[in-house]
Amino acid sequence: MVSLRKALGCLLVAAGIAAAPYAAAADFVNVLTGGTSGVYYPLGVALGNAIGKTIPAVKTSVQATKASVENLNLLQAGRGEIAFTLGDSLSDAWKGNEEAGFKAPLKKLRGIAAIYPNYIQVVARADAGIKSLADLKGKKISVGAPKSGTELNARAVLHAAGIEYKDFAKVEYLPFGESVELMKNRQIDVTLQSAGLGVSSLRDLAASVPIVVVPIPEAVIKKINDPAYILAVIPANTYNGQSADVSTAAVQNFLVTHEGVSNDIAYGMTKALWTNLPELVAAHAAAKAIDIKHALQAMPVPLHPGAEKYYKEVGALK
Repeated sequence: MVSLRKALGCLLVAAGIAAAPYAAAADFVNVLTGGTSGVYYPLGVALGNAIGKTIPAVKTSVQATKASVENLNLLQAGRGEIAFTLGDSLSDAWKGNEEAGFKAPLKKLRGIAAIYPNYIQVVARADAGIKSLADLKGKKISVGAPKSGTELNARAVLHAAGIEYKDFAKVEYLPFGESVELMKNRQIDVTLQSAGLGVSSLRDLAASVPIVVVPIPEAVIKKINDPAYILAVIPANTYNGQSADVSTAAVQNFLVTHEGVSNDIAYGMTKALWTNLPELVAAHAAAKAIDIKHALQAMPVPLHPGAEKYYKEVGALK
């Protein structure tokens, strides 16, 4: 029996229409993102649309996940074609850090691009009496979904500040949106969220209750002793009621794929990213920081050959 793809190909040839250059390589691209109230998800929707526009013969879907760690394990298993991840999680995946959620090195992973930095944002209810990291002891906190990139960031920052989970009155492991709902209902005092600036969950929180954005000092960032963590600033007025700049840590985000994705599809996905940046910026302001000049900086995994081809074509890689 002639396959559907072969039959369609015959029809295209009969009609004198050239098939899209990517069509033979793959029929489907699944974009792995994060929780729907974070930054990965709206950017993933925009990226999925861009990929569909760039590779018309390919069907795209966008999957909400627990973000970095889950995304990387799904890629390794071939259950996605492109994913968002934090750089420290990506490095842990490549090495096979079991404590970070990777039972073995994920050697099928391949890089597409460095994108924008995640800001580690510690936000407390203003009435909780929290001004510094030291004030967190004895409080109720949500640190993100279990073993998500956010939760790994929380462990690193809190440990560097001399705080362990046992020092809290309560620790919740919840996605951004659910954490905010608990904050509104006074069931927790503080949430730590690793995301782009202006993440919708924290904007929602700041619009509902008075907040304090808790600084992460440079000394704490240095104690983390991981080059993935850099000093950053949350500018004044990023959130309602935040009247001053706040120092914090940031970690670079990456888009990654796996070695089973064809060169043509990886090329098309890379092209889709860089030729549709306005659409990503419209989806979330965090995308304003995406710059092709930094696309290959500090990539913890090998670049996919299809992405490499694109960067060479546009002069970003010699």
